Amino acid sequence: MPLKKPKTEKKEANQEGVMTVSGHLKELRNRIFVIFIAFALAMIGLVMVAPHLIMFFTGMGTGYGYQFVVIAPQEMLMQQFRLAVIGALVLASPVIFYEIYAFLRPGLSKGESSILRLALLMGVVFFALGVVFAYFIALPFMLNFLISLNNDAILLSSIKASISVASYLDFVLLMFIIFGAMFELPLISIVLSRFGLLTPKMMQKLRPYAIILIFILAAFITPPDVVSQVMVAVPMMLLFFLSTFLCRVFYKQRKEKQETEEEAA
Repeated sequence: MPLKKPKTEKKEANQEGVMTVSGHLKELRNRIFVIFIAFALAMIGLVMVAPHLIMFFTGMGTGYGYQFVVIAPQEMLMQQFRLAVIGALVLASPVIFYEIYAFLRPGLSKGESSILRLALLMGVVFFALGVVFAYFIALPFMLNFLISLNNDAILLSSIKASISVASYLDFVLLMFIIFGAMFELPLISIVLSRFGLLTPKMMQKLRPYAIILIFILAAFITPPDVVSQVMVAVPMMLLFFLSTFLCRVFYKQRKEKQETEEEAA
């Protein structure tokens, strides 16, 4: 009796070298697993140092005279867990972005691949610069002004200002997100210019309106202090001018590439 041949496994790519659906799903599963491992390792490490992170963030407020309280039995535990989750996402972001880029790279052209790689890299860099700016420049002015208002209220009504740790961390993290998002403006201009959706002429026409909007936004997110408003508005204006310059550079590259392709055709 002839022996039965063992069933051969289904190939993950067909004869033309194109990956099948099962191959894509397997690759996606592997990359998600790598992201999960990176996040879990970062999470385990940050859970151990989460109390020190809370002391680090509240240290600035303590220096300006803030008194922090806990208004729920589980508040400190929940804040430590939240900081550990956010910190793990930050630490694992290089791995996350690389795995996303590696999964999408086979289906992208050379130009699209370079744009995606540049966008991921610069997105992390500019967001980090926004967080640094918020911590060292914007937050000190805001905390100092807000505590002065609380002190005036105490003199008028004898109310003691005791800030909960959760409320303080919500405020700090919100400022980090706002300024980190604002610092993404150059990256947005690069991507839109590379795809032809934004031109230098459009940026030039938007310049007067952008300057007015920047000062309005700076007045909205900062205390009513001229110095703090100017210190926030000036970097935002520099970001806008940098975005205009990058728009001009990348739009010119796109136009030259199109002309070269037309000549070759």
